[in-house]
Amino acid sequence: MSLANLIPTLQLSIGPVILISGIGLILLSMTNRFGRVIDRARHLTRDLHGASDANRVSILAQLRILSTRARLVRACIALAAVSILLAAILIISLFLAALFQLGIAALIVAIFVFCMLSLIFSLLLFISDINLSLKALWLEMPPEGYGKA
Repeated sequence: MSLANLIPTLQLSIGPVILISGIGLILLSMTNRFGRVIDRARHLTRDLHGASDANRVSILAQLRILSTRARLVRACIALAAVSILLAAILIISLFLAALFQLGIAALIVAIFVFCMLSLIFSLLLFISDINLSLKALWLEMPPEGYGKA
């Protein structure tokens, strides 16, 4: 493989490299959010031990929401990580196809499509988590303190 043949492959691999960087930033946000969910659950669990019956019901409802949110964010993180993994495999596939003159265009397209689908599902779950966090906020606030949007 000559340098002239390598340049187009390098140009093709720039997109997936940028994709990895962008998903990495989203992943950072997701892991921060996951940490906050876990911290809040631990705090509420401590509060549960000394809570009155009225507060106990509210705390348990919040803990159920936090448990669901933790599972959602964990799935978000897993799907985002799979997307990054597929983008890395895509880059390797591009180079191997160029180096060995392999006709694997269909495989490369499939890897890219699965990479994007993984990212899309990750972001959809992330949006679901944001909606659940709003529901948990409404549980904490008195009814006169908000208007549901």
